[in-house]
Amino acid sequence: MGLIRNRNYAFNLLCFVLIISGGSVHGRRLLSQSRPDPNYVALFARWLVSQSSWGVLSTIADDLGGAPFGNVVSFSDGLPDQGAGVPYFYLTTLDPSARYALKDHRSSFTISEYPVGTCGKADPENPTCSKITLTGKLNEVDAKSKEAATARNYLFAKHTEMKDWPKDHDFQVFKLDIEEIFLINFFGGPKPLTVDQYLHAGKDELTAI
Repeated sequence: MGLIRNRNYAFNLLCFVLIISGGSVHGRRLLSQSRPDPNYVALFARWLVSQSSWGVLSTIADDLGGAPFGNVVSFSDGLPDQGAGVPYFYLTTLDPSARYALKDHRSSFTISEYPVGTCGKADPENPTCSKITLTGKLNEVDAKSKEAATARNYLFAKHTEMKDWPKDHDFQVFKLDIEEIFLINFFGGPKPLTVDQYLHAGKDELTAI
């Protein structure tokens, strides 16, 4: 009887841990990876993007006099544990962001470390709770291309409900072609980081930390 009670206790404890840790939430699987040292700038940036599943996408709103329009959107840069750094989105022109991007491709995408759960008690604006803004052009990917098929796999792996979104809403794959990177992951202002450095941080390095 004692053994059975111990097994039941262990099972209940496991269920409780899964619930409070968000174990059923897609896109958080990379939490098992250690947070890189902030001095490894490219690696840190790639880690932050790979661990995240949503952010704020800002586009140019022509009907608002050219003001920036920020919108919370889901994204994926690859399969879980295999992020490639380039953000892909599943958007519909029923939403302003896609409409604006088709008229003016200039866009930026901002991600905070805070939702990842590794900031401790630090406020999201505290420099030790990192943030990254990727600026560039938001372009629609050819729906019949191999890239679009790959991107859909990336997106559906992190956001499983996407595959069941209404077909008559005409969701299409978009990607951000990155031109500039703004990263703060500690005191001292933004870290210098080129797009080339960011994209070539390397998957092996990401999984080795």
